[in-house]
Amino acid sequence: MSTRTDDISLFLAFCIEQYKQRHHLTGEQSMQLLNQYGVLEYLEECYEPLHTQSAQWIMEDIDEFINKRKQ
Repeated sequence: MSTRTDDISLFLAFCIEQYKQRHHLTGEQSMQLLNQYGVLEYLEECYEPLHTQSAQWIMEDIDEFINKRKQ
């Protein structure tokens, strides 16, 4: 694996865990929701600007992304 791939993988794992804790979900529930709305692909595609933001900002961005997809 390249360093960039490792960095993205760690970022995704961080986001999944933060989202799970924020919404009091199990790991499986969190993954189902994030997969259902394409969040992991979004986080990977937008890694460069997103990984520099705070955890709170990223979680709010994920919530907004999901809410837009639900509509």
